[in-house]
Amino acid sequence: MTFNYSIDFDTIDFRKNPDKYQVGRGEQGVLLVEPYKSEILPHWRFKTPDIAAESSEKIYDMFLEYKKNDDFVGMDMARKFLQMGYTRARRYTNYKGGRKYDEDGKLKERQKDEVKAKSAAIFQEKWKMAREDKQYLILKKAHQKKYG
Repeated sequence: MTFNYSIDFDTIDFRKNPDKYQVGRGEQGVLLVEPYKSEILPHWRFKTPDIAAESSEKIYDMFLEYKKNDDFVGMDMARKFLQMGYTRARRYTNYKGGRKYDEDGKLKERQKDEVKAKSAAIFQEKWKMAREDKQYLILKKAHQKKYG
């Protein structure tokens, strides 16, 4: 099932309307789904390993809090932010400034930024913990079965 970007993300409160939430693939919708985006985004940082550790720990704690409240949408959004911490840090590891293409649209040569690589590894660990959490997997399956 393709992710539906055409719904009115500006007016839907997904905490009150979890039936409108789609899991999607990977990070789809991560910067659209409220109120979760506004709750999690201020904590999302990966510039250095210390910052990434603090950020990923806070977001994982939020994942656990959503879990305690049986809030699957919150859990999935926290998982998406952890995943995005990993993928964005990896992009900055390979491409200075995070840009894969130059002004002419040509792919830049890959580099290796060890600091960003460490940040990515920190986020990857927490992302794996979230995506493999047993309760998360049960709630994800139930959500997808019930809402598509």
